Amino acid sequence: MPAAWGRAEVASMALINGAAIDAAAGNGSAGNGVVTRSAVGDGAAIDVRGVEKRYGRRVHALKGVDLRVERGEIFGLLGPNGAGKSTLVKVLMRVIRATRVSGHMLGCRIGDAGALSRVGYLPEHHRFPEYLNGRQVLDYFGALLKMPRRERARRAVELLGQVGLSRWDRMLVRKYSKGMRQRLGIAQSLMNDPELVLLDEPTDGVDPVGRREIRSVLIEQRRQGRAVLVNSHILSELEMVTDRVAIMVGGVVVTQGKIEDLTRRTRRYVIEVEERAGLDLAAVVGRAAPSARVEGVRVELGDVDPGAAQPVIDALRAAGVVLVRVWAERDSLEDLFMRAVDGREAVGASGGGASPQEARA
Repeated sequence: MPAAWGRAEVASMALINGAAIDAAAGNGSAGNGVVTRSAVGDGAAIDVRGVEKRYGRRVHALKGVDLRVERGEIFGLLGPNGAGKSTLVKVLMRVIRATRVSGHMLGCRIGDAGALSRVGYLPEHHRFPEYLNGRQVLDYFGALLKMPRRERARRAVELLGQVGLSRWDRMLVRKYSKGMRQRLGIAQSLMNDPELVLLDEPTDGVDPVGRREIRSVLIEQRRQGRAVLVNSHILSELEMVTDRVAIMVGGVVVTQGKIEDLTRRTRRYVIEVEERAGLDLAAVVGRAAPSARVEGVRVELGDVDPGAAQPVIDALRAAGVVLVRVWAERDSLEDLFMRAVDGREAVGASGGGASPQEARA
């Protein structure tokens, strides 16, 4: 490691990587408040229940979070600022202590040093020494992982290529843009060839080209059988790559599952017709489907089976109406997110959410 680095600086940088946390801690204890279940995994990468985190008596940041992430999937963790997302990730990484936690990660108790050594971690507000270049940063973390020098060099070249930084591997970090630093952070999180990767806002500040490269990296990790947990507020990005999502509001998970399953009840069929003078579209449609909504040349049939649209189509054709197109649509992830947030906050924003140190968690 660089001779100029002091002990405190090395320790603080070590917090960025799960294996490095283990090296800094020097023990395998859980270190997480009250742990109510011993460690035997059932195959899930993460399976936790009832996770709580309190800061004194006034702030209840996590209020009994249940979360399960399977191996070989990309899981999206969503929520507004202050929902407790980053707090949950830090509990999993033993960066902070949980007040109570039950479950396991990679088949071990939460906080187990052996499990942490198999996790890659990118915090939201990570920082790298600005006097190192990209390749040196990865070499440093490889050294923390006790990787042989040749293996560190090979892995650094491979990962810098994956995140699109090969051309700038010799550039000092101080000259990197925000997006380049984010991509370097993702490369860092993969140095230990982890089984589980935790990424906190990985695409923050990244341009569209960089986001596409990051999506490709995440998809490749899934293809290789790794579990990836992504905490992000960029819903469109998550919708493109995640297998399942969980939405957190006010320190609890209000819904989780496959996006397709979560939005299935919002499915609707839409029929667009050609405009015709004197056509009373509402009257024609109303005889076949009284509950249908008619707006201009658009007919909307809410939450119905595919066969339910056929009588409406038949009625339109019998009336000589020309059909322009018929399609099925459902709410987007953004729609689902807004409903969950609005519904939860309407119940009452009575404290909780992020820690005092994490107004933007």
